[in-house]
Amino acid sequence: MKVTLSALNTSESSFTPLVVIELAQDVKEETKEWLKNRIIAEKEDGGAQLLFRPLLNKYEQETLENQNLYLVGASKIRMLLGAEAVGLVKECSDNTMRAFTYRTRQNFKGFDDNNDDFLTMAECQFIIKHELENLRAKDEKMIPGYPQAKLYPGKSLLRRLLTSGIVIQVFPLHDNEALKKLEDSWYTRFALKYQPIDSIRGYFGETIALYFGFLEYFTFALIPMAVIGLPYYLFVWEDYDKYVIFASFNLIWSTVILEVWKRGCANMTYRWGTLLMKRKFEEPRPGFHGVLGINPITGKEEPLYPSYKRQLRIYLVSLPFVCLCLYFSLYVMMIYFDLEVWALGLHENSGSEWTSVLLYVPSIIYAIVIEIMNRLYRYAAEFLTSWENHRLESAYQNHLILKVLVFNFLNCFASLFYIAFVLKDMKLLRQSLATLLITSQILNQIVESLLPYWLQRKHGVRVKRKMQALKTDTDATLYEQVILEKEMGTYLGTFDDYLELFLQFGYVSLFSCVYPLAAAFAVLNNFTEVNSDALKMCRVFKRPFSEPSASIGVWQLAFETMSVISVVTNCALIGMSPQVNAIFPESKADLILIVVAVEVTQHTTLSYVYSWSL
Repeated sequence: MKVTLSALNTSESSFTPLVVIELAQDVKEETKEWLKNRIIAEKEDGGAQLLFRPLLNKYEQETLENQNLYLVGASKIRMLLGAEAVGLVKECSDNTMRAFTYRTRQNFKGFDDNNDDFLTMAECQFIIKHELENLRAKDEKMIPGYPQAKLYPGKSLLRRLLTSGIVIQVFPLHDNEALKKLEDSWYTRFALKYQPIDSIRGYFGETIALYFGFLEYFTFALIPMAVIGLPYYLFVWEDYDKYVIFASFNLIWSTVILEVWKRGCANMTYRWGTLLMKRKFEEPRPGFHGVLGINPITGKEEPLYPSYKRQLRIYLVSLPFVCLCLYFSLYVMMIYFDLEVWALGLHENSGSEWTSVLLYVPSIIYAIVIEIMNRLYRYAAEFLTSWENHRLESAYQNHLILKVLVFNFLNCFASLFYIAFVLKDMKLLRQSLATLLITSQILNQIVESLLPYWLQRKHGVRVKRKMQALKTDTDATLYEQVILEKEMGTYLGTFDDYLELFLQFGYVSLFSCVYPLAAAFAVLNNFTEVNSDALKMCRVFKRPFSEPSASIGVWQLAFETMSVISVVTNCALIGMSPQVNAIFPESKADLILIVVAVEVTQHTTLSYVYSWSL
């Protein structure tokens, strides 16, 4: 017999605030009261049956700035029933992993009626987010007080409130005590040690934990390349053609590490329960719009948009725009080569130390231009993908990632391919690769971590000054925390973090045979990246909502695609090397067959390792 919420007492006189809802300053009182009633109403009446209260009482709102901030929480029983509703998987006493149910709660390892740690805070906030997003319109035709904000049965109220500007934001609160413990074991004390991935997962959720797990794994996987590359670089410093052995090692490394990661990722997500977590039917994304109708599959009333219109937008607008951007990227690349020729000619004419330094200036300028173009294109890609009006969030993400990866790949690597296979200048290839890699790493550290952290520190000082206006009976600690966190930047997900690793993997796997120090610089960057990203998550951005994940998603395919390209690239470089050409001085056909045989062998190795990892 299924346990229902109405049969249990899920109310509490006081509660631990987990989620904050910020309303616009001019929201009408009838709208606030309606929203409150829907949040606290029982499930049978169409509510979320959560706990809800304003951050400030009436007296405090008179003495302080009216922030229109509200706190949301839930009782312990409500959380457990919510865990069952979202399908959380937990470990049973017999060491098996099963979907949690309230009736069989005593069978799960670590459960106790007096223990509040059975569900992590991240899981609790994910449950509250799920319940808020599943508040659906019933008989309402509009949001009370806002006749222009239309509703229809089944429409998500929270999404409509957000798109109407009535709700400014919804974000989870930090747990300062738990955060301090996590920071102490994570990044505040610099040491070469493994990250507390399970603790990161408990605080931020599986998606964030998988990113840091992959970052750590990728960093350690780079160490063999760095160890081999350092002496290789030192002993053949000026001989740019002796790269066959390193390229051969690169062939195997770039494939094996991804297959080993799959196995480690599956082990982690099985232990966390997300590998077995059932996926529910995906709802339309908030930005999806169209004529109101009946979905023929679900039978629900929702916006409908013809797929042929979306395809026309993709192929007649988005695709030509992407091609135009790619052409512009190639045009900028040719300007860079003109600058290289100018700098080289100037150095040959004068031969001074100043002009020898000038040789690196075109590459540095080009690296900065690449970063600027990548970021500008990212905004354009987001606008275009949103304009294409994809129904599902997964479809939106896939189209966005495809657009961004294609442009970033060409923008970052086209010049290297041109130097390697058209100019066939290994010295210039080494110089360009080193400059692009190091410059991009420095810029990313500044833009993604140092600058946001500096701005956040300045904001924290302003908030502390405002706290002097607080009265003695106000919960100053909670008020200060909420005011400080609501002004923090919003973490937009792991997209940019994975993209940075993807480009770094490309620099190392494609052409590091001519610049073996690439892996060493990547290792040094990633050791600082772990700490800067940890600082960013803990102190710079709002705490993101936990999102269950079973893998790194489409990024696994992206890295595997780069691995295949690196196989072809390294085989081609081996075929171009003087050592291999000396073996086949007359017959280029034999040389081509050897290169093809190496590629086939590499793909056979891939299949073997893949079956072994499973």
